[in-house]
Amino acid sequence: MRQVKFFKGLEDQLSELEQEVNTWIRQSGVEALHISGNIAPQSPKPADATGGSARGRFPPSDVIVMVTYETEP
Repeated sequence: MRQVKFFKGLEDQLSELEQEVNTWIRQSGVEALHISGNIAPQSPKPADATGGSARGRFPPSDVIVMVTYETEP
């Protein structure tokens, strides 16, 4: 039976997300049929407590990974 599983991480922690996905595939014993991902658009940080704008640095964006996999019926 085909199913999907979603994983969520941050763009500055991609190696951890990769490890999480690979560990899940290995430990679950499923057959991964397709893996895709998406990164959310970046938004500037909100103004700081003094009312100044947060210039320059963007916060890390969310990354979603979807694994389509096959399980035994």
